[in-house]
Amino acid sequence: MKDFIGLTRRNLLIYFKDVLAMIFSLLTSIIVFVLYLLFLKDTFVDAMTDTMRGLENIVSSGNIDMFVNGILLSGILGSATITVPYTCLQTIVKDKEAGVDCDICSTPLKRWKIILSYFTASSISAFVMTGIILTVGLIVLSALGDMHMTASSIAAAYGIVLLGSVSSTALFMVIMMLFRSSSTCTAFFGILSAASGFVIGAYIPLSKFSDTVRSFCNLFPASHITSMIRDVLLTGLTEDINSEINGLDNGVFISSIRDVFSFKASTFGTDFTAAGSAAYILAIAIVCIIAMTVVYNRTYRRR
Repeated sequence: MKDFIGLTRRNLLIYFKDVLAMIFSLLTSIIVFVLYLLFLKDTFVDAMTDTMRGLENIVSSGNIDMFVNGILLSGILGSATITVPYTCLQTIVKDKEAGVDCDICSTPLKRWKIILSYFTASSISAFVMTGIILTVGLIVLSALGDMHMTASSIAAAYGIVLLGSVSSTALFMVIMMLFRSSSTCTAFFGILSAASGFVIGAYIPLSKFSDTVRSFCNLFPASHITSMIRDVLLTGLTEDINSEINGLDNGVFISSIRDVFSFKASTFGTDFTAAGSAAYILAIAIVCIIAMTVVYNRTYRRR
């Protein structure tokens, strides 16, 4: 067990000692934040006000701002659960290029322990970084107003972040096995950073896309994670908005904005509950963990 812990610690140190790698791992999150300051906030506010026609004088502007800020935070968290694990897992490719992987495999350490040490280090890194973002985000939002979150909903948010960190790491582990050079790995990261914000609905609500595109986006675990975080962060706030309306619209407005901002993932006509999304994500993670273990064993057996 000490050898596994030691290799995991080594992989963690490689990530956390490289400040530039840590910054680049949050690249998409930084882009989301900058775009939000420039024009995304107005986009989300417009989408919300279009839905609340006739209720403008009832729903407080403070609640609207807090709702949009919560959408921003969910987008940042969703993108972080994608880019942070990927950046940490680049150690696999770097070790392959430098021949370090052969040195590691020449030790008595079993193959499944080696690959799981990469997996564990990446999952921990992603959870720590995303957990810090969530903590800072909640503190800032609390300073700006009332998010109407309970202790259980805050705990659930951290649990979803952990689930997202583990599932994304498992998925990218399989992809990372295909890369043989850091240049290819970096090029793919550029594509991933650009596309992930659209896939999880951080730039534009997924409801703005066609049903086919939205269904395709929701095939990815990160989209489910983002929807689950959004639901946990904003359910209390939507309930407060609904109490402001006081039943004048029979709950139509709240139902509409939950659909517009995708509080629940929907794929090819199937609407997922929170439990359904969690089961879907776990199933994909388990399959990927098994796949990466088998692929790693066979790769180094051929060597």
